[in-house]
Amino acid sequence: MIVENVIAAFAEIGNVKTLLLMLVGVAGGLIAGAIPGFTIAMAIVLTLPFTFGMPPSQGLATMVSVLVGGLSGGLMAGILTGIPGTPSSVATTFDGFPMARKGRPGLALGIGVWSSFCGGIISAILLVTLAPQLARIGLEFNPWDYFMLVIFALTITASLAGRNLVKGLIAGAVGLLVRTVGEDEAVGMARFDFGNDALLQGFDFIAVLIGLFAFSQLLRDIHDPVSAQKSLSEKGSINVRIEHLAAIRELAQRWTIVLRSALIGVFTGIIPGAGGSIANILAYDQAKKASKHPEKFGTGIPDGIIAPESSNNAVEGGSLIVLMALGIPGDVTAAVMLGALLIHDVVPSPTFIAEEPVLAYSIFIAFFVATFMMLGLQSFMLRVFVLVTKMRMYVLASIILGFCGIGVFAINNVEFDLWTLLWFGILGFVMRHFGFPLAPMILGVVLGNIAELNLARAFAITTDLSPFVTRSWSLFFLILAMFSAAFPWFQSNRGKKKWTLFFPTFMAFSLALPVFMMGGTVRPILALLLVALGAYLLWSHARNGWRLEEVSEPRAEIDEA
Repeated sequence: MIVENVIAAFAEIGNVKTLLLMLVGVAGGLIAGAIPGFTIAMAIVLTLPFTFGMPPSQGLATMVSVLVGGLSGGLMAGILTGIPGTPSSVATTFDGFPMARKGRPGLALGIGVWSSFCGGIISAILLVTLAPQLARIGLEFNPWDYFMLVIFALTITASLAGRNLVKGLIAGAVGLLVRTVGEDEAVGMARFDFGNDALLQGFDFIAVLIGLFAFSQLLRDIHDPVSAQKSLSEKGSINVRIEHLAAIRELAQRWTIVLRSALIGVFTGIIPGAGGSIANILAYDQAKKASKHPEKFGTGIPDGIIAPESSNNAVEGGSLIVLMALGIPGDVTAAVMLGALLIHDVVPSPTFIAEEPVLAYSIFIAFFVATFMMLGLQSFMLRVFVLVTKMRMYVLASIILGFCGIGVFAINNVEFDLWTLLWFGILGFVMRHFGFPLAPMILGVVLGNIAELNLARAFAITTDLSPFVTRSWSLFFLILAMFSAAFPWFQSNRGKKKWTLFFPTFMAFSLALPVFMMGGTVRPILALLLVALGAYLLWSHARNGWRLEEVSEPRAEIDEA
């Protein structure tokens, strides 16, 4: 029966007209993702009216193609200009832009393209095989669990701050403060508006993001008249050809990062409200924590590109899992996709795959095929985008700033968003000048509202604090947050202090408790495996006489091969 449905779905997607529409959709998504301020959701909204007269499978395949293209398009602007084209490509700029400025944009873009492809393929495979099973996880989350998930994500601030821990924490706190300006979504009270109607609506996230990253970077690049006359590339000569083979070799050497980041993306996409803006930073943080040379992150190393790009392309696969199986949109983009399904008289539900198998598998296959189209089209279009790096900086800055202004204004058609772009651009320039990292601030802006809203919901249900530690998922994320916050100290003292020998062991034992509390059949077995892992680590250290681990010294040079 499944084989027959898959064959019928291939017949729906495999006709020439549908494939051409998907090709156009991927190309449009790539362009939309590459323009700072022009979000994927906006591209899908603009595409939606054109699909009204199409059959459901054809219209949804076109929109899925725009979605896949948009997810990958953001890396173009992020790597070549240091400005994330979409919120889900923020972390890509941390290492992609430095690598491009070292004269290796071809390698950086190649790594980004193939990481996006691998993340999308892994996500598509999981979407086809595990949709009903994985979607049930989303039903288990309540406000306490969401709040603790955000607390866990906020502990990443310490890792993103690098050596400037105090400045990073200050930047993260400023980001949280920025998110409190405007009307409280929980109770509708005005905060920090000072009687100004414009401030009452709060600061638009996209305007803040583009201001902090785009405008501040442009100010930094052109504040010196001499540097403004130069091209974006400091070396002046750029190899236009995308280094596919070199990029594939880098991914092959770091396949564990690809797999781990893709799984982080899928899991984050399953959780409603999380989205790619959280997943790409989570994956970047985990890659940094697992690295033997974490201090190299932010200087232009392949690991820092592979992790976020593998993750953000896997997010929408996880989001589609929940959308199709439960009708719960995981983010704004998925909410637009839900609207498209409803317009085509398709109502997502737990029985959707069983009742509409051909249409369901058509969406699965469209996601899979669009990922391959993205690889081919992006490889072609990146040849053009690499040429952007040869333009004089003052010309490029003017064009980019114009696109940023148009993109920010087009989101809400509000003039105040342009002022937000200006103010936060100046703030970002000042912060860069004094050594304050911008990533923790962005993280605070992204997560602050989610944390506050779910905390308010939790207290609206009960003022009792015990659910934060008695609910399995809440306790799971609380334990992860505690160990994540302590991880920088563990990493700096590993091989020097004996207490670091017990850190992984205690983490395994601690996580076993909430996993066991989740019940069922599989999860208690996973809890027992965690206990066994902790016991094995203890036995291994005891057998070695509690000898400290030898930690290899980081290499002096930056990997560019």
